[in-house]
This record gives sequence, structure tokens and C-alpha cells, in this order.
Amino acid sequence: MMLDENGNWGRWGAADERGALNLLTPETVVAAAGCVREGRPLSLALPIRGATSSPAPTTVPHLKGRPLPQHFMSVDGGDYAAGTRAIGAGLKMADDALIVTPHGTTTHMDALCHMWSGDELYNGHPAARVRSYGAGRCGIDKAGPVVARGVLFDVPRLRGVEHLSATDRVGVADLEAADLDVRPGDVAIVRTGWPLTWQDGPDAYWAGQPGLDADAGRWLAGRDVSVVASDNAAIGGLNEHQLADEDLADDLHMIFLWRHGIHLIEMLWLEELAETGRTDFLFIAAPLKIEGGTASPVNPLAVL
Repeated sequence: MMLDENGNWGRWGAADERGALNLLTPETVVAAAGCVREGRPLSLALPIRGATSSPAPTTVPHLKGRPLPQHFMSVDGGDYAAGTRAIGAGLKMADDALIVTPHGTTTHMDALCHMWSGDELYNGHPAARVRSYGAGRCGIDKAGPVVARGVLFDVPRLRGVEHLSATDRVGVADLEAADLDVRPGDVAIVRTGWPLTWQDGPDAYWAGQPGLDADAGRWLAGRDVSVVASDNAAIGGLNEHQLADEDLADDLHMIFLWRHGIHLIEMLWLEELAETGRTDFLFIAAPLKIEGGTASPVNPLAVL
């Protein structure tokens, strides 16, 4: 499939805010369900673990300097409520409060309003509609649930390593070496193994990150995938400053979100899935209906 410079703009009409998720027709979903052979679901999410704002070895992988999730419970005087609430004869109930900044701190799905160029979002929607009260166009609430066929590109296994190195980039040759039958509407999942470096300490994780290169991104977009997901923090690679080195034309967020309306799911945990050896499965993820949100935490499932 050849792609013009505007990708999928206008493909599903001028009002479209869902992008490539429009490929998930009832027929596509029914076909994806055919991948279920064992009836065994696996979570692909990192845990959300309560922490202070200071990075600590007991937390889960996250980008340096990002505020970590805050989890409060109403069970002691140091939390958000005065204590456990009595709700009846001898019964008590604990409540929770959770503060999460999804980008860079937990498993999450990016909305199409997350990145843009000039004054236009995906499909030409005005970027001026993105304000402190939320995005008036292309927010995560427009995505809806994702039920699709998932395909796993296990790049470390193909290269014969435990995980890729910080400077490694996944190219077209890696994707083609996987020899997968990528179909329109598939969720393309790329394993780098990078979360494993967290066991060596935050500095090892923050040394940079492997990820897709721009040509590999265009290769996936050209196969009409609905979502691209990875166990790294930005789909593309990052340098030691936690930043991408690509220019605007090669930036993976711009290629996927802005040009092609392909949602991104980042910071997956793929180790148990990789151990199964399965490369196709039913993939399910439902972002929260955060009106105008640029992202949502998700708990993606692979149903084997």
C-alpha cells in the first residue's frame, strides 16, 4: 500500500477522530476471535505502584523526571481521608484515590491529540481545540475499545539476545525477519525487552531506549495496522536524555498519530507473552473515557 504525505487524512471522512481504529469492523473483530486457541488471557500491563514523586528502585520502569503514580487509601491518618469509614454493624470500608500521569510512567494508550504539527491535529482538526480543560477533538474518549488480532514482533528472540541495547533501532529487516502475516486492523506489538534493564537499576533503564526506526514505522503503517504497541516508552528510540533524535519527518509519533491516525500503546510488559512463543492472539484494550484526554492508562490483554 502506497502512502501519501497526509497518510489517512480524509480516508474515513472529514469528521473522523478515530483514525485507523475504523479498520476494526465487526468482521475484523470476529476474525480476530479465531486466534483464541487456549482460552488463556495474559495481562500485558506494568503494575501501577504507589510511590512518592522521587524515583526509587522499588517503583516500576518510568521515564526520568516524570511524576510517578500516587496511590492513597483511607486507612490511616497520613492518607487522603480521615480513616476507614464505618458503613454498618461491624463493617468498614477502605477507599482509594489514584493520581496517574500516564505518559512515561505506566502502560498507556496515546490519543490522536497527543502530538501534532503546525495548527492541525490528525485529519486536519484544529489544534486550537487542545486546551487545559481537555482536547475538543481527537481525545482518548473518541477511541473506544480495541478488540483486534495482535501480532508480536519479538525482536530480541530473532536477534538471539535477552534484550536490545539502548542504541539499537528496529528496522524493516527485523520486521520482515519475523515472517508474520500482518493484516489490516492488526495491533502490531514490538518487543525490545528493555524493561528487563530496570532490574539493574534506574540508571541502566535511563541510558537510552531501543525502538522502531522511521522506515519500520512506515512499513507498519503501510500494512494498515490499527495500533502500534511496544514495551518501550516512546515506540521509537530515545537517547540518554530521554529524547528522540529523529527530525519531524521521521518522528514516530508524527508518522503514526498525526499522519496515519494510528494509536500507540506504550510501556507494555511482554515477557510472559514472549515465553509462550505465540505470535498471534486476540488483543483487547479499553482506554478510560477521559473526555479530551491525551492518553489513558490501559491493561491490555492477550487472549491465547
